[in-house]
Amino acid sequence: MNKSPVYFLPAYSNSSRGLVKSLPALLEQSGLSRIIAEKDLVAVKVHFGEPGNNTFVRPEFIRRIAEFLLALKARPFLTDTNTLYVGARTNSAQHLVTALRHGFDFSSAGAPLIIADGLRGNAGVKVPLGPPAVNREVTVAPEIYSADALVLATHFKGHEAFGFGGSLKNLGMGCTNRAGKLFIHATIAPSVFPSTCAGCGTCLKWCGYQAISVRKKKAQIDAARCVGCAECIAVCPRGAVEINWASDSPSESQKRMAEVARGVTLNKSGKILCLNFLTNITPNCDCNPFSEPLIVADLGVLASPDPVAIDQASIDLVNRAEALPGSGLKSGREAGGDKFRGLYPRIPYEIQLEWAEKIGLGQRGYQLIKIKESANP
Repeated sequence: MNKSPVYFLPAYSNSSRGLVKSLPALLEQSGLSRIIAEKDLVAVKVHFGEPGNNTFVRPEFIRRIAEFLLALKARPFLTDTNTLYVGARTNSAQHLVTALRHGFDFSSAGAPLIIADGLRGNAGVKVPLGPPAVNREVTVAPEIYSADALVLATHFKGHEAFGFGGSLKNLGMGCTNRAGKLFIHATIAPSVFPSTCAGCGTCLKWCGYQAISVRKKKAQIDAARCVGCAECIAVCPRGAVEINWASDSPSESQKRMAEVARGVTLNKSGKILCLNFLTNITPNCDCNPFSEPLIVADLGVLASPDPVAIDQASIDLVNRAEALPGSGLKSGREAGGDKFRGLYPRIPYEIQLEWAEKIGLGQRGYQLIKIKESANP
């Protein structure tokens, strides 16, 4: 089997032009101009960032993508879906305000903004799956489903529920509606460690399902109300909330995410490009309302039509690097050490890659191709 091409724009090279100016060369050499037709409606899937977080992919990068697509006479739009948790992106009105405050207006980002799953995150399209997928159908956000093509602009990082967050998570969790997110999270069960909990109430304020209460200065989670979105884990300032994995929960949630990702791609064969930004690589998701010490130094940007291959390549590049001081790694700090296992020893993150490959979403084998930078700006 031929290996999937993964194109690599290093963060630090002999060029003084930098990642932003060099990004069009990556887009061209990875074949974006060959898959986009004139008048194509192109969904550029981004993460507009939670207030207080500054590590999401910056509008300067997104503008380069939009300009590249406009030069092809395509019709790009920037998009994301609403969140399960109570934050600044839980409905489309607040979500758009957050995006604008983070610099994603038309003049800065070069394309209009559309939230893909409706005002309250309830809009969705049912997409049937065939074997070997376990689930007969999954839900895709309608504006992403209806687009002619899809460009994923993903901030690659660690993730408190899935080990890492890359293109697979951006497709699976990021391109579905509230019901789809609930479906993926259904097997995740957070629990509070009373000895660590200070009863500050941060998790209570962040929970959108009245599943958390504070009694006798300790947080308690009502399992009957909890939907498993895991945001209480991310926002706890003392690390007092962790996932209480059942015997097969890591496997089930990751497989579900991969199957939703597969559903997103089914009507876009040959019309997808994944971009993983290996910059500001943090231990947790950009949904956090704060920023964190970085795991490793900036590595660059990857591009590939294969979401499995690009995530595997991203993991390998991060693991080859030496960890930065204060990264929070429990192990794997050395060059060649498993950074994501060092962050989350109990999460077998390989499952999402293995299952995505099995259901035909892509392959883990890849050929890393360093791009040739153009002299043009």
